[in-house]
Amino acid sequence: MSADIGTARTIVLIHGLWVNPRSWEGWKHHYESRGYKVIAPAWPGLDREVEDLRRDPTGIAGVGLREVVDHYERIIRGLERPPIIVGHSFGGTVVQILLDRGLGSAGVAIDSAAVKGVLPLPLSTLRSAWPVLGNPANKNKAVPLTAKQFHYAITNTLSESESAAHYERYAVPGSARVLFQGAFANFNPKAATRINFRNGRRAPLLFIAGQADHIVPPKVNKANWRLYRKSPAVTDYQEFPGRSHFIIGQDGWQDVADYALNWAQEHQPALV
Repeated sequence: MSADIGTARTIVLIHGLWVNPRSWEGWKHHYESRGYKVIAPAWPGLDREVEDLRRDPTGIAGVGLREVVDHYERIIRGLERPPIIVGHSFGGTVVQILLDRGLGSAGVAIDSAAVKGVLPLPLSTLRSAWPVLGNPANKNKAVPLTAKQFHYAITNTLSESESAAHYERYAVPGSARVLFQGAFANFNPKAATRINFRNGRRAPLLFIAGQADHIVPPKVNKANWRLYRKSPAVTDYQEFPGRSHFIIGQDGWQDVADYALNWAQEHQPALV
């Protein structure tokens, strides 16, 4: 099922921490080939090439989650029709917040970072985030992962050489403030990741998890999904075996992309 080019819907792709929109390069072309208009805006401060961001991360440091969400809200409200919103990692968190604000025709949260209320904290999650969270002085800095840390947290199902190639292609410093906001949300009554899980007026939401993900294991995604169980709005869950947090780029990513889009097409309102 392809969208009619003349009335094509828009897909908004939202990247996560430690990458920029380049991480969606395959998905953007893939969805455009199916007749969609696809935009992948950068977070504030990350609208430059990967190589430039590594040399000079000015603009990344201190960026907070509310600033990121408000940025995407402005973009989406400027579109002609409500788009399908797809986010990865902290981009998945942003998707959840945007849908709760009444935006989008359908949302897909892939390996979503936890929102306020998600309780599981697996050891692999803690180990993945510790290079940043282990030093409180990082809070308002732009902090990169080393190639070794990237391999453990994000590309753990790949060989060292494969991981190194993806690290060179995609990795950038990340705003530590976003990670701190997510990690300590359950201790903050006004956390940036608060969601009204009973919201019955939001668009349908799909959670996708990678079975081998270290930084956001399925246990975290399932706990997040279950928080919506009292909402009458559609909330689904799908897990892909053998996939790491790099589910959007490792071999077989097209299967994930197609599943996400097919689900969104089935659950969004018809074009008018």
